[in-house]
Amino acid sequence: MFRTALLAFCMTTPLQAQGLSPAERRITAAVDHGVPDAITLLAKTVNINSGTMNFPGVVAVGTLFSEAFESLGFKTRWVDGTPWGRAGHLIAERIGAGTGPKILLIGHLDTVFEEDSPFQQYTVIDDSTAKGPGTTDMKGGNVVMLLALRALHEAGLLDQIQVTVVLTGDEEKSGVPITLARQDLRAAAAWADIAIGFEDGDGNPRTAVVGRRGSTDWFVHTTGRPAHSSQVFRSDIGSGAIFEAARILTAFHDSLSTEPFLTFNPGVMIGGTALTFDAEEGRGTAFGKTNVIAEHGTIAGDLRTITPEQLASAKVRMRRLTERHYEETSATIEFIDKYPPLAPTDGNRTLLAMIDQASRDLGAGPVSAVDPARAGAADISFTAGLVTMAVDGLGLMGTGGHTVDETANLSTLPLQAKRAAIVLFRLTQRGPGA
Repeated sequence: MFRTALLAFCMTTPLQAQGLSPAERRITAAVDHGVPDAITLLAKTVNINSGTMNFPGVVAVGTLFSEAFESLGFKTRWVDGTPWGRAGHLIAERIGAGTGPKILLIGHLDTVFEEDSPFQQYTVIDDSTAKGPGTTDMKGGNVVMLLALRALHEAGLLDQIQVTVVLTGDEEKSGVPITLARQDLRAAAAWADIAIGFEDGDGNPRTAVVGRRGSTDWFVHTTGRPAHSSQVFRSDIGSGAIFEAARILTAFHDSLSTEPFLTFNPGVMIGGTALTFDAEEGRGTAFGKTNVIAEHGTIAGDLRTITPEQLASAKVRMRRLTERHYEETSATIEFIDKYPPLAPTDGNRTLLAMIDQASRDLGAGPVSAVDPARAGAADISFTAGLVTMAVDGLGLMGTGGHTVDETANLSTLPLQAKRAAIVLFRLTQRGPGA
């Protein structure tokens, strides 16, 4: 009954798809034909734990997808992640005689659910719903990608496309240094004209992502003059490290918190006479007494921005605010860039317009842009400035991502694959560079 209901859903779509060419109708029929096998692959990969730090599990999932890509004529290779402390990445390439644009497709193999998580299995809920770790984020997205490519292959159209696929093994917990961990992705983006990501976006099949805010870690370290608490605020003693830390946070909040798309969240704060802090683990210890002025303080947070210019401006302002010390205190701030911003460029909007038109031609209605404030960082951001067009969020839709309630809406599987496949085909008709 489960597969029958899904196939019935798929078969209704072409009846409404009045705007498709004969070639595109072959594509949609091939998607419908491939849905059962796609669901089987989804269940198989979900049932393999691939928490980021479970390296054998990540490799095992990569092997399954590698076999699937090779069956479509892709050449695959595994990039060992030892240099950045992770399992590695799968790269699949099909560079044929196509004259169309060079296209990069992006996904990831890992999930947030490690081996000690109670959430481990693919479970069918009803005819169009399944739960499991990675069903939407994002083994489901990888399956959408494969289903679209397989449909193009079966329709005899895949040879027209020059495509590279990068499935990273550490999207949920990036390796260090991140410049090395994303070196291969950026190299693929430098080769490509267009990038398409298959994350699940905001879980709504009527939206896609044209802009993602970047993610930068920041650390403030404060110092004060230790003394008896009864002497606090004296000009030669000062206010101490904790008050200095509080001053800085208040200044950040009052000066920067109303700027659109700019956020800066202090996630951890420690202060006292002595402290330890592990930035990788996000934890530490502090010792102090209520009658002693604090000597040390540390704040760790993240900074999110929508453009490189906004990021640079925020850093300058945060540094200036940090430097306005209370008497007898000092403070420093450091930034560690993780994910760059993916600005909502005109090129990205052009690609979204193509996705929107494909959806309308399928009879599935419009597709609009997700509010960047509601979209987190993702691997497609590393294509910023390297490709002319980039859109994310074409994966399998659902709810409860990053929780034990992660649930996939399987009825969106054929729809998302058809949209992606038709857009890929139409991109080939636009010529090199699109």
